[in-house]
Amino acid sequence: MKSCSWVIAAEQKARSTYENILRLIKEPDVCEPIKFLRAREIVHFQRFGEALRITQDRLDSKNFYAFNPAFDRCEDCDK
Repeated sequence: MKSCSWVIAAEQKARSTYENILRLIKEPDVCEPIKFLRAREIVHFQRFGEALRITQDRLDSKNFYAFNPAFDRCEDCDK
């Protein structure tokens, strides 16, 4: 899931970049497209987060070995 976290971080970085641009630029013809792009990044961040949550819930519900702590338990390690 690291790659998905990386995508979410990229969305947040883009959003903060747009916010920094908006702090510097006061021209309406430039600000409006930047506001649109910032809003789009916020929506992308939300959708990626939802997709990650859904994926984790489904993997947990099917009890895949990667998410099953009992699978990785070593009997010799408990001694």
